[in-house]
Amino acid sequence: MLQKMNTSQILVDSFGRVHTNLRISVTDRCNIRCFYCMPHEDAPFKPRRELLTFEEIERFVRVAAALGVRKLRITGGEPLVRHELPKLVAKLAAVPGIDDLAMTTNGMLLAQQAAALKQAGLQRLNISLDTMREETFERIARRRGLDQVLAGIAEAQVQGFRRIRLNAVAIRGITEDEIVPLAEFARQHNMELRFIEFMPLDGEQRWQEDLVLPGEEIRARLEAEFGPLTPAERPDPSQPAVDYRFPDGSLIGFINPVSQPFCSDCNRLRITAEGQVRNCLFSTAEWDARAILRGGGSDDDLAAVIRACVAAKKPGHGIDEPGFLRPQRAMFQIGGQTTM
Repeated sequence: MLQKMNTSQILVDSFGRVHTNLRISVTDRCNIRCFYCMPHEDAPFKPRRELLTFEEIERFVRVAAALGVRKLRITGGEPLVRHELPKLVAKLAAVPGIDDLAMTTNGMLLAQQAAALKQAGLQRLNISLDTMREETFERIARRRGLDQVLAGIAEAQVQGFRRIRLNAVAIRGITEDEIVPLAEFARQHNMELRFIEFMPLDGEQRWQEDLVLPGEEIRARLEAEFGPLTPAERPDPSQPAVDYRFPDGSLIGFINPVSQPFCSDCNRLRITAEGQVRNCLFSTAEWDARAILRGGGSDDDLAAVIRACVAAKKPGHGIDEPGFLRPQRAMFQIGGQTTM
């Protein structure tokens, strides 16, 4: 049993960044095929026996919480395709020390599961919404489903999720005309919208820098439509988004990992669906927690793996540096977006 945390146990990397935020992928499977995340066909999913069980995830989180982790985000793949996910939510919500529990979802199955998730203790939702048009949705997701996503958003609001963020991946040549309609939808429904630059984590490795639609360009388009945006307060210095306010006070955020990296304040680490610990989306190294969980290792052994992962964290992801090596694993295999 891991001893109660003291100041020598908190997760500090060699650059002084304190890690309190854990992303948990519960599956690499998904019910759509967004080209910025997955291959169109023949995605190499892990066999289900290789995925961590709910009990293994709970144990890992208890150890991480003893080391100072306070925020959890459930990701995928699409987390809602994992059978009986509310049971895991309830387990994680009960872990001592965890005071923020969120999930990122594509929203396709949210209408059916929102009530159970809320009752289980899920506090916040980030929902992917790249477009307000079915034609563009199909172009990106390579499946139909915009109406299902909108129904999921509506049901989440009915169930009382007050902190719902919409995530829109910005892709040059595809989503320029979506910027204003998405902002109008978010404002009409009192939700915060965040635009995310297209990152080199797509399953078909077709990312090119000229496909990135920079946050500054999106901001200019919004200001032309709605008036000047003013910088908003930043209650959490580690948050990946730079937030602004419209003239009416509503929020808009920009996550610009390509044009404006935010690595210097990063406090996040990740565990993949099959139990590999990562210190960055773009890491080329992983630490095997599943081997300890299934091999009779102790909680102290798990803690040592987590500490080693954090200690090895680099100063930044390196997208903007010469010699950048993109990970061989795609977004769906690593676990979710960068969003808070």
